[in-house]
Amino acid sequence: MNIKKCLTIAGSDCSGGAGIQADLKAFSAHGVYGASVITSVVAENTSRVISVFNVPVCEIEKQIDAVFEDVEIDAVKLGMLPTAEIIKAVADKLKTYKPPFIVCDPVMVATSGDALSESGIGKAFIEHLFPIADLITPNIPETQALSGIEIHNTDDMRRAAEILAEKGAKNVLVKGGHLTEKAEDILYTKDKVYSLTAELVNSPNTHGTGCTLSSAITANLALGNDLYTSVKLAKDYITEAIRNSYTVGKGHSPVHHFYKLWK
Repeated sequence: MNIKKCLTIAGSDCSGGAGIQADLKAFSAHGVYGASVITSVVAENTSRVISVFNVPVCEIEKQIDAVFEDVEIDAVKLGMLPTAEIIKAVADKLKTYKPPFIVCDPVMVATSGDALSESGIGKAFIEHLFPIADLITPNIPETQALSGIEIHNTDDMRRAAEILAEKGAKNVLVKGGHLTEKAEDILYTKDKVYSLTAELVNSPNTHGTGCTLSSAITANLALGNDLYTSVKLAKDYITEAIRNSYTVGKGHSPVHHFYKLWK
């Protein structure tokens, strides 16, 4: 079997709903092989973040080397890169190995609202990752931090995406989340701006939605789909994963990554 292979470079969620755990589940659900590089060990659950322990940069670099020297990676998903030093180190390694696709989810805050990265890392994202990422997938707070403007509606989302493109981003997916009743996202490319809508599923089970969506996009790109199709398929997937979710903890439970496989 010639299986496609994806790599996630992100933080670890011990409760299993977000981070590399969500990424690997999403990869598997799409029929691609998943490898992982851990950037941070996060003690968190569905209700709160207790602590964040960042992996030393040299160990992150060694993990990346270990994967690429042995496995032919078809696409990379970037999640929690909590410091400017880690961002630069990861970017430098990816410039060396040149994977076919890079999807960057600029994780800054957990679903619970707790911070996952040091303040002021927006500049590092823009300087080091915008030039090499094929797609960045910020949510509303992350988009506001990176663009410098407040977002209240879809027109603001479009303007913010344009600003991020002006800052060097190749393609931008601004995730609307619960900003609108239509669960509307804006995909900004150099050729066209797309509005992608889906039914807004009224569920508290949204832990790891951003991680899962970006991983699903990564998997679809690895499988040979174009960017728009990859985003559309991933959005459909996350909608159903939320709709079919189940309660795990006392807070925001995770989505159901394997809803297609379970009876």
